[in-house]
Amino acid sequence: MKPVFSVIFLTTLIGVGQGLFLALFTQQSYALFDLLPYQDAHFYGWGSLLALLFTMAGLAASFFHLGRPERAWRSAAQWRTSWLSREVIVLPAFMGMLFLYGAAHLSGLDPVLVTLPSGLGIHATVILGGIATILSFALFVSTGMIYACLRFLQEWNSPLTVINFILLGGASGFTLATLYAAMFAPTQIGFLGWWAIIITLLGLLGRGSSLWRNARLRPKSTMQTAIGIKHPRIVQTAQGAMGGSFNTREFFHGRSELFLSRMKVSFLLLAFALPLLLLTAGLSQPGAGVLGMAFILQYTGLVAERWFFFAEANHPQNYYYQKIS
Repeated sequence: MKPVFSVIFLTTLIGVGQGLFLALFTQQSYALFDLLPYQDAHFYGWGSLLALLFTMAGLAASFFHLGRPERAWRSAAQWRTSWLSREVIVLPAFMGMLFLYGAAHLSGLDPVLVTLPSGLGIHATVILGGIATILSFALFVSTGMIYACLRFLQEWNSPLTVINFILLGGASGFTLATLYAAMFAPTQIGFLGWWAIIITLLGLLGRGSSLWRNARLRPKSTMQTAIGIKHPRIVQTAQGAMGGSFNTREFFHGRSELFLSRMKVSFLLLAFALPLLLLTAGLSQPGAGVLGMAFILQYTGLVAERWFFFAEANHPQNYYYQKIS
C-alpha cells in the first residue's frame, strides 16, 4: 500500500497523547492507594493538556487526508458497521474527557464524589480519569481495527495489529511521561521510566511477532486468480498502458526491496533499541537531555514503523498490476 503521511502522523501523534495520559493516570491511581506519593495537581493538569495537544495535532493532520474536509462529519454516520466511524466518534470524546480531567486538576475543582466502605475517597478526577482510560483503549481498538478488519490485506488482518497500536502508543507516551517527570517531578522518573522500558520491550515483542508472521504469509491471490486463467506460468510484460493509473499510484509504495529492508532496520533501532538504551541511562543518571533524546528517537522510529506498516501491506490487485509498461 502507499503510505499516507497524514494518516501516519494521525495515528502516531494521538498514540503519544493516549500513552501520556495513561502514564499520568497510572501514577495517580498508584498514589490513590498510597503506593506512590501524590503529585501536585498541576503535574497532572499540565501533563494532560500536553497530551491533549498531541491528540489535537493528530486530529489536525488527519484533515490533510480528506478530499472534502467540510464533509468530515459524515464519516461518523456509519458507526454501527464502520470502525472508522467509531474512531471519529471516540477521538473527540476522549479529547473532551482529557480536557475535563486536566481542567479539574488545574482549577482545583476536585471534590470527593464517592466514599468507599474502607473510608477511601474517590475524587472527581479519578472518575474522569477512569472514563478517559476506557475511551483511550476504545480509541486504540477502533484505530487498530480499521486495518485489522480488512481480510484481503493479510499483513493487517491479525490481532497483532490492534495489540501493536496499543503497545507502541503506550511506549511513546510513557517515554514522554518520563521526560515530563524529569522536568517537573524527578521522584517519579524511576516509576515512569521502568514502565516505559517494559512497554517498549513488549512493543518490540509484538512488532517482531508481526514481522515474523508477515514474512511467512502465503498470498491467497495469484496472477491466475486475478485474470481468471489457470495456466501454471503467466508472465506480465505490460500493464496495457504507457503510464501509471490510479491503481498503481494508490496501491504501490514505489520503493525497492532494499529500501524496505533498510526502513525495517531503521525503525527497529530508532523505536526500540536506542530508546531502551537511553531510558536505561536516564534511570541511572536522570537527566532531561537523555530522556528527551529517547523520546525524539522513539517517535521518529514510530513514524518510520508506521510508514513500513502501510508499505508492508500488499493489496491483492498488485498481483495484476505488476508492471507499468
